[in-house]
Amino acid sequence: TGDRCRLCARRQDHRPEETPMSKGRVWQYGDDINTDVIFPGRYTYHLMEPAEMAKHAMEDLDPEFAKNVKPGDVVVAGKNFGCGSSREQAAACLRAAGVQAVVAKSFARIYFRNAINLGLAVLQCEDASDALKTGDEVEIDFAGGKIISGGRIFKFFPLPGSVIGIIEAGGLIEYTKKKLASAR
Repeated sequence: TGDRCRLCARRQDHRPEETPMSKGRVWQYGDDINTDVIFPGRYTYHLMEPAEMAKHAMEDLDPEFAKNVKPGDVVVAGKNFGCGSSREQAAACLRAAGVQAVVAKSFARIYFRNAINLGLAVLQCEDASDALKTGDEVEIDFAGGKIISGGRIFKFFPLPGSVIGIIEAGGLIEYTKKKLASAR
């Protein structure tokens, strides 16, 4: 299990190699965080590189987020995270900002799928959602289904190997390219 999580840190994306994927700091929010506050709707039809999108992550909800988020940080929220429109930018901007995972009581279906397809882990864990607060340090064992913080352990359904593979690869497209290349 631990070996599998260490592999996540070597994925090819925006995180420096020395930043373990399994450790980060919490940014805690409430219920019904919609895609318009995750990535403001006014930017939806502007072509942006991921680094530029990251500068606008959560700006209508928390203007300090994009300025202070660090690679490996974790967004923790209540129920129905990612409700609203189906735009992929809402997951892409968090991933580009360095967020390793979103932990919530529940997710909007389309957001959940978009996040995984873009290589952002989404973890449903009611206990962690209730207990974790902004600034808490967390360690996540994706394959083992554990979030550890301050001596507390919160359990979630472990991510299947295929989902961990998608996250490690940086998204479904890169994962598929690797699978096709290895099949040759």
